[in-house]
Amino acid sequence: MYAPDRNVSHEDNANLIFSSLKFRHLSVKNRLFRSNVSGMFDEYNGHGGHTRLNWEEKFARGGVGCIISSFTPVSVRGRILVRYAMIDDDDKIPFWRAVGERVHQHDCKFLMQLSHSGRQQDLGGVENLFNRGLSSTGKSDYFHGLLSQAMTKDEIAQVVAQFAAGARRAREAGLDGVELHGANGYLITQFLSSGINDRTDEYGGSWERRAQFVLDIIRAIRAEVGPDFHLQMKINGVDHNDWLYPWQGKGNTLDDTVKICRLLLDGGKGVDAFHVSSGSTFPHPRNPAGDLPMQDLARWYDGMLSQGTRTWFNYAIFNSSLGARLFRRYWIWRRGKMIEGINAAYARAVSDVVKSMDPTVKVLCTGGFQHADAIADAIRSGACDGVSMARPLIANNDLPKILKQANGPPPGKECTYCNRCLVNDLENPLGCYDLTRFDGDDFDARYAAMLKEVMSVFEPPLYVAAPAKTKKPAPPVAETAHG
Repeated sequence: MYAPDRNVSHEDNANLIFSSLKFRHLSVKNRLFRSNVSGMFDEYNGHGGHTRLNWEEKFARGGVGCIISSFTPVSVRGRILVRYAMIDDDDKIPFWRAVGERVHQHDCKFLMQLSHSGRQQDLGGVENLFNRGLSSTGKSDYFHGLLSQAMTKDEIAQVVAQFAAGARRAREAGLDGVELHGANGYLITQFLSSGINDRTDEYGGSWERRAQFVLDIIRAIRAEVGPDFHLQMKINGVDHNDWLYPWQGKGNTLDDTVKICRLLLDGGKGVDAFHVSSGSTFPHPRNPAGDLPMQDLARWYDGMLSQGTRTWFNYAIFNSSLGARLFRRYWIWRRGKMIEGINAAYARAVSDVVKSMDPTVKVLCTGGFQHADAIADAIRSGACDGVSMARPLIANNDLPKILKQANGPPPGKECTYCNRCLVNDLENPLGCYDLTRFDGDDFDARYAAMLKEVMSVFEPPLYVAAPAKTKKPAPPVAETAHG
């Protein structure tokens, strides 16, 4: 288990956490980042919705220094879920400008995460009904059995241009920078990972060739937005690509990742920061690290049944009493005992190498952080310069304010890493669905409290009824001499 230094005072920890973090071209007021997370809050056609504005603003109001947007597709072919706001066209710029304005009101920065699903497309919508996911490979993913096709060089060039255009639009929207999603099994991972990429051309083979795709993207972005717009890269410290089936290739090792990170510095013209995660699929036992709520999974996984060749098999396991118990035990075993700080050792290895080459480059680490001593120790140890959080902030939107005063949320209010938020998001509004965290004398009261919190993202609504007009009293009748 992660063991932070208990001899350091909370005041010292808080002073470190709430000190500013200065990147090359960006300054953030503290070391707490909201990681990339959102629900299906937007329009089906990829335009942003009013609820997304409420969603992003509530974390800015809660005190984080910077918000990283959820997975933002650079094309409709690259979306993972419907009703996620995209950045595939200039007509999306006004919405993202509105998001930035909402967040900036709270002295919070906003980074757009530029993303492409590749083959890892959970619900691609009617536009992708007859499309296989674009990928480095023609092999389907081994978890859901999502079908894919190996990209041609023309398709690679097209997607590179889409990423660059997305960065340009983010800058025109007044956002503070962009992050490339190169972790957790999405398209960039599919090129980077030795466990997935089976190409024989210049985009496959050695680690340098597997990194060529994302290096092309970085150079295209720099050509589009210049050297002074913040650009960071989310990357797996280790892929752990064999988590489900041991006969699958393990994927990238920590040594591979460190070499790739050095390459992506591109002589000082590449990325400004790295955001370290792990796991070459989503979900993965290490991301988001925690439990696997089998009852919820059995209830809400049915939306995936038409998406892949293995989904019916998975569904049968999740709905089997014995199968569900065995799968959950296997999941927890593959995760390991650590949750908070699970990626800190990977981040430290990346930090040691990239900072020896360029001290201005910063490293962020994700992985269950919600206690001040663990966060401060990760920073103080040199593992990272800041941490990103998602589920702990869903559980406690004002977690930064809590961490100023205490080591973490009070007993019974911490994020339990149950991952019900993750599973419910397949069909329900994203929020905390852990009944044990809500007050009430009985089940009904706790459930009502939970629903009130989950549905709070829809407040205030877009349209508010005008107050009812009251009738003006009739003017008094003038008195006459006859009374």
